[in-house]
Amino acid sequence: MERIGVSGAALIDIDGVLTVDWQPLPGAAAAMERLRSAGLPLALVTNTTSRTRARIAAKLAGAGFPIGEDDILTAPSVTAAYLREHYPGARCAVLNSGDVSEDLAGVTLVDVAEGAGVDVVVVGGAGDAFGYAALNAAFRHLQRGARLVAMHRNLYWRTSEGLDLDTGAFLPGLERAARVEAEVTGKPAEAFYATALAHLGAVASETLMVGDDIETDVLAAQRFGITGVLVRTGKYLPETHRSATGTPDHVLDSFADLPALLRR
Repeated sequence: MERIGVSGAALIDIDGVLTVDWQPLPGAAAAMERLRSAGLPLALVTNTTSRTRARIAAKLAGAGFPIGEDDILTAPSVTAAYLREHYPGARCAVLNSGDVSEDLAGVTLVDVAEGAGVDVVVVGGAGDAFGYAALNAAFRHLQRGARLVAMHRNLYWRTSEGLDLDTGAFLPGLERAARVEAEVTGKPAEAFYATALAHLGAVASETLMVGDDIETDVLAAQRFGITGVLVRTGKYLPETHRSATGTPDHVLDSFADLPALLRR
């Protein structure tokens, strides 16, 4: 495969692009192998908050993807860097479905049920942990002056049974009730894309972003100067495509079509 134009580097979403419910989508592993064989620098960038980078890498490698832990940037790992820089030493209560403490190294973690002494409420991915008691505890911390940091604002994600609600369905309620605004660290935050480019040593104008979420993945990257590639898999819906705030640079049926796009 010939590397041309914007194919100097690639940022690739995982859930809905390479896999659904961690099962590989048809042709995705083979396409990834072709990108690797061509020597294309790439990073997998995901708002997934249910697994650590090490577990994600192991799962993908087991499914045939030529991927290692260093190839993966997650919302939790970027959030950890953000907290260390902006809130050093802060006591952080994390509301998240899934244990990602391994990727929050250097951050002081406390239970969201702590009665007091919480400096930052960190909201991760939605799931069973987002019950009334936990959300109300987070709300009370915010009332007492804690800052609010969100790993992302995704409304939903694709599972084998359909779309499931995600953090974006709950976060606005917390913000409105507590009269605060969340500091978002994962996609579509500009800082997330800057971190990803720095990780690869790449420049925006020579990089493309492949995702299934037209707003969070594709158009956000395009605003940062990255070429956007939307795939019609995962959470892709024709109605969200039609009503989007912008137009993707490229639209593909699936990630399996990416090598052919880069040859053009």
